[in-house]
Amino acid sequence: MNRIDKMFQSEKNKILSVYFTAGYPTFDSVEEIILLLEKNNVDMIELGIPYSDPLADGPVIQETGKIAIANGMTLKHLFLQLKNIRKKTSIPLLLMGYFNPVLQFGFDLFCMSAEEAGIDGLIIPDLPLPEYEEHYKEIIGRYNLKIIFLITPDTSWKRIKQIDELSNGFIYMVSSSSTTGKMNIFNDDQLNYFARIASMKLRNPILVGFGIHNRETLEQVYSYCDGAIVGSAFMRELQRSTSIEDGIKKFFKLF
Repeated sequence: MNRIDKMFQSEKNKILSVYFTAGYPTFDSVEEIILLLEKNNVDMIELGIPYSDPLADGPVIQETGKIAIANGMTLKHLFLQLKNIRKKTSIPLLLMGYFNPVLQFGFDLFCMSAEEAGIDGLIIPDLPLPEYEEHYKEIIGRYNLKIIFLITPDTSWKRIKQIDELSNGFIYMVSSSSTTGKMNIFNDDQLNYFARIASMKLRNPILVGFGIHNRETLEQVYSYCDGAIVGSAFMRELQRSTSIEDGIKKFFKLF
């Protein structure tokens, strides 16, 4: 059974997933961050593939991506760094990144390499649904990977239902239509949006991302959905800290 499925079966709700940019703060820090996050009882980890044109990302993740690229991080290097990770951890791992670098790497090779590295799922925000169904669904399934799609406050009811049918890990519910890292609190419109999606009784679990910066916003999300995804807040603490371990300690003081 896929580790994402096992997690939802055992945890049920209040999932905490943490995103970090692979290759930041140093080229070879991926394994250290994964193991320290697991030690601090994170439920799932998303490894961000650094990209030169990250349109949906806020300034924190954009900056860490630039540094990761300057450090020399590439998909090839990332897969090499993950080669032995499953000897050390069983936490669910996802790759999150834009479609262009995946295509440049070769989609079949990307999925094969992900499976060999012990990756459990993929989040490719700009992968069009028709393209996925026609060209990539079979490949992703062949390598036993989950596919996760995003919804926003502007996503229509019909499209949400379609995404629920096509997703097989969870649904990534973006809390707003802006880029990552923008908000400090959730307003009434956002809370109404969370409640509306919860009332739809979708087939897949729902995790909320974008705008979760502290315990208060985390608990708000837990009231409506199965879990939360935190990215910018974690990367910001790594930026502010003198070591990875110190950054992780500061991050968990917020949550």
